[in-house]
Amino acid sequence: MSRTVVVVGGGYGGASVAKALDEDADVVLVEPRDAFVQNAVALRALARPEWAENMFFPYDRLLRRGRVVRDRAVAVDPGGVTLASGARVEADYLVLATGSAYPFPFKTGTDSTADARERLLAVHRDLARSGRVLVAGAGPVGLELAGEIKAVWPHKHVTVVDPVPDLLPGFHPDLRRDLRRQLDALGVEVRLGTRLAAPPPAEQGRREPFTVESTAGAVSADIWFRAYGVRVAADYLDGALAAARTPQGTVRVTEHLNVEGHAHVYAVGDITDLAEAKMAGNAMRHAEVVAGNIAAQIGGGPPAEVYRPSAVPFVLLPLGPHGGVGQLPSPDGPVVLEARAVSEYKGADLFTGRFAELFGVGERASAA
Repeated sequence: MSRTVVVVGGGYGGASVAKALDEDADVVLVEPRDAFVQNAVALRALARPEWAENMFFPYDRLLRRGRVVRDRAVAVDPGGVTLASGARVEADYLVLATGSAYPFPFKTGTDSTADARERLLAVHRDLARSGRVLVAGAGPVGLELAGEIKAVWPHKHVTVVDPVPDLLPGFHPDLRRDLRRQLDALGVEVRLGTRLAAPPPAEQGRREPFTVESTAGAVSADIWFRAYGVRVAADYLDGALAAARTPQGTVRVTEHLNVEGHAHVYAVGDITDLAEAKMAGNAMRHAEVVAGNIAAQIGGGPPAEVYRPSAVPFVLLPLGPHGGVGQLPSPDGPVVLEARAVSEYKGADLFTGRFAELFGVGERASAA
């Protein structure tokens, strides 16, 4: 039975699929970066550079039988992957797991761990010297960044602006009230219903004092960060697979997470067209379903695992190591978590222990 599984992308979903199938298939993981990047750590590492040690996990211990090809996929069709080097990797099963691009620092934008560390440290130095910080975007990433900054430098003035009228619409009112209370207690200035007249006239992440006009008056800061603008990374799809893309750039998938029209091609994570938040937790749940379905096909059976997005949105949003808000789904509806529970679930270690186990490295020490 054919059993070569090529996973394109070694992020949260791709690495999890590759690991899960390593004993059952001949796994080839195609990934241009020299290490997995735990993006959730990036915001804390920006404020606490010692946390950068918890952010990068080499791929060399992820697979016992399979192999990692450090190269970039430039064209992917139902039969395999053409690499930037010109090499070709044929596949019996394909898993598309290339995720999305997002502004620095939440995603590093580089394939080199050394370059990412250097950039993080440079921005940390500028941030440390800045008294006023502007965060454009009041979604979970922007608010988490504001919380990390205030946890280290409580006297910095942090302003978060967003055109939306409410914080985290769609979540339970108790969560939203607690979020506003904690932000007020931290001294984060949140300006909702506020649109900047133009992007700040300074490079983001660099200390260059500026003033920019907005619909709620002038905003002055020494440094700014953009916390919005997800861009799906699926331009490499070729031939019949390109036809599965939506106008938004995502890939249409079935309930089994097959790419629509392709029984041996799957997609996980941010590139799927599923009606849910683009979150690492969702990508890893996709990975469980896809690994189960491919294992079943290799064994001669049909795919039986089904993925259904949660009807209840969930979030774990730390505001520093000890604060934050959370909501989990349950059969009885949303469960709202207090700050202590958010810290225990995520905020204290940002899941570094989980990824140390996944990538076969020693336990990472918490820097909280």
